[in-house]
Parts: sequence; structure tokens; C-alpha cells
Amino acid sequence: MLTYPRLVIVALWSLASIPYAQAGMAPVTPVPDNPAATLKLPEGFKAQVFARLNPAGDDYFRGPRFMAFGPDGNLYLSLGRDNKVVMLPDRNHDGRADDIVTVADQLNAPQGLAFVDGKLLVANQDGVVRLERKNDSWPASGVTPLISGLPSGGHTLKTLKLGPDGYLYLNVGSSCNVCAEADPLRATILRYTKDGQPAGALTTVGRHAANPIWASGLRNSEGFAWQPKTGAMFATNNGADMRSDIKGGKAADNLPPEHLNRIEAGQHYGWPYCWGDHYADSNFATTEGFCAGTTAPAMTLPAHAAPLGITFLSTTAFPAEYRDDAIVALHGSWNRVQPSGYKLVRVKFNQDKPVQLVDFATGWLNESGAWGRPVDVVVGPDGALYVSDDRAGIIYRISYSKKFAP
Repeated sequence: MLTYPRLVIVALWSLASIPYAQAGMAPVTPVPDNPAATLKLPEGFKAQVFARLNPAGDDYFRGPRFMAFGPDGNLYLSLGRDNKVVMLPDRNHDGRADDIVTVADQLNAPQGLAFVDGKLLVANQDGVVRLERKNDSWPASGVTPLISGLPSGGHTLKTLKLGPDGYLYLNVGSSCNVCAEADPLRATILRYTKDGQPAGALTTVGRHAANPIWASGLRNSEGFAWQPKTGAMFATNNGADMRSDIKGGKAADNLPPEHLNRIEAGQHYGWPYCWGDHYADSNFATTEGFCAGTTAPAMTLPAHAAPLGITFLSTTAFPAEYRDDAIVALHGSWNRVQPSGYKLVRVKFNQDKPVQLVDFATGWLNESGAWGRPVDVVVGPDGALYVSDDRAGIIYRISYSKKFAP
């Protein structure tokens, strides 16, 4: 078990303290008349607009966020701080949503969606609720709390998924950029039973309350998925902002790297004390050997690219060479002089390990700014890849066919 180092110096920055001339989010540019055609994809792939919703523009956490397909074959979507969940049916299977059906509104910054035994669970910023309905119709007729009392604020949006082991997994982001958290539930991935009981990595006995913590030291792991062949859990993780390799030094565009982590029970992944391959953050004095005892990332990604949603491609109708790989949505930086992210990347796997990162879909970012920011990626029952874009307010459908190739 790791012994946590004592905090000696904590460096905190806020958005308000960063002059835009030095670093900033890519400016909002107009959405193209044909946004799907603007995206650049590998040969044989085609994007189309599946649905249009209210765009977030430069507003954080609004617009289309995370998605899940229901047992009815329909796509469900959370709208973040619009406090809604909607359903996007494609009844005639033409690759375009026919309608925007309100599933529930007046939620509390919902993000993660999971269907469990036919019921829709929604991760609000402070807990998980189950939506009730009568006669199999929406909107929901009631909301039943399942998990409550989760910390909110800071990195407040939470992702929820049902793991292959039959347990619920939920991320809780950090409250800050760089700090030693007072609440042990912060900067973690939690695990619960289907009925909302804590089921973390640490077995408790006697009078000790059950603990939901599955893994820790994760600043903000909003995206996670399980590798189909092995059942291994992989999670994206956003690193700290405005960092330097020298204490008090000038913030570097390329530090620290973002992570793709293989999540294992009871492991600590370094934040806030370490990043990358056991590199100690200069703003902390750590006990000797602490960073060496943390779990290193399975792969690093470009700094500040903000990796969010991840999905494996085993059930797509993509070429065979894609089936063992994953797609990650890089939401895009706000604190780099040279913007990074604003695209989809393919994570190539070899012998069940991530080995290479290549661009899959680009075009949201140009010399003037960015008209879109991809958030989540899911595979539909039709074998296509669905992508949410909160800035432009669009859901894209990406499919493959040899006839698309020139």
C-alpha cells in the first residue's frame, strides 16, 4: 500500500489568471454549412450528421455529452448543464435521427448513462438516479435515487458504465488543478453493485463502512471502457494544467502528458504528485520512492488534449485491422499556446497493449480556431461509430464502406 506524501507546496491557477495572449482555448469559429464533409477521415470512411441539438459554443459542459444505446436500439444522450437526457430514434434506419425525445429534464448536470436490467441509470453531478416510466414511454414518470452524496464542483461531471463483471463504475474528478484532496472520493474511479452498494477494491469487515474506491490518483477520468478480448479496463485521464518541470517555472505546452491508463483494483495512478512514467511534480515534496510505487500509464497522449470518451471497435463494421483497437475523443485544450486535441484518435493495440496513436478524424480545428469539440464515442447496433460534439451541438455517424473509397 502506498504511503501518501506530505504536501509541502501547492500551486493553484485559475482560468481568470491566464492571459489569453499566452494560452487559451481555440476560439469558436462558425460551424461549416456541411460539417460532416469538413471532417477528414481515413479512406473508405464517411461521416454524416445524425442529429443537431443546441450548441454550447464556448460554454463549458453544455451541449451533447455522453451517449449510450438502449435495449430498444435507440441512442440516448446527456446534455450536461442543460440538465436533460434525450433519446434520438432512427426509426427508418437512414442514419439520421427522426426526432429529439425528452427522456428527463430538471436533472442535476447529468453525464453518464447506463442501462441496467432494462432500466436507465443517469449519473448526476452528485449521485446516480434511476429513471422510471410507465407504459414504456418517455418522458420519465419518476426519478429514484440509487447513489447519493457524491462530491460535486470542480471536475463535476461523472461518467457511469456497467462493467463486464456486473458492477457499476463511476468516475469522480478532482476538485482542483493541483492540490492534496481532503475528500478521499475525489480523483478516483468508484465501483458499486447494481443496487448502489459500495463495492470498492478494499474489503471491509466488522463495523467499517464499505468503501467504493476502485482506483485513485486519477485527476479526471471521464472516459473508460473494457477491452473485449481480455476484460481489461482502460480509462482516459486529464493531466494537471499550467505545469512546469521546474518549481515555479513557466508553464509548458507539452507538460504534463495526458494518460491512457489500464485500471486495476486498488492502484494509485499518481495525481497530484506524479505524472507520466513516474515523474515527480516539482510542486510537491514526495516521500522517497512514492512515484516509483504508482502505476504508470499504459500510454501517454499529447498534453492538454483533454481525452474524454473511449470505445473499443470490436463490434463495428470497420475493416478487420480496426477491430482490436479503440477510438478516443480529444476534446481539445484551453491552456496551450499551440492548441492540441479537437479530434478523434485511434489507439492501436498489439497483444492486448496500446502501442501507437494515430489520427482518425480531424477537421474541427483550423488556423482560425475550432468549430467543434468531440466529447464521446460509442458503437451503434448498426456497426457505425457515433460521436458527440458539444461545441457545435452535433451527433455524427461514421461508417465504413469500400464504395466510399476513391
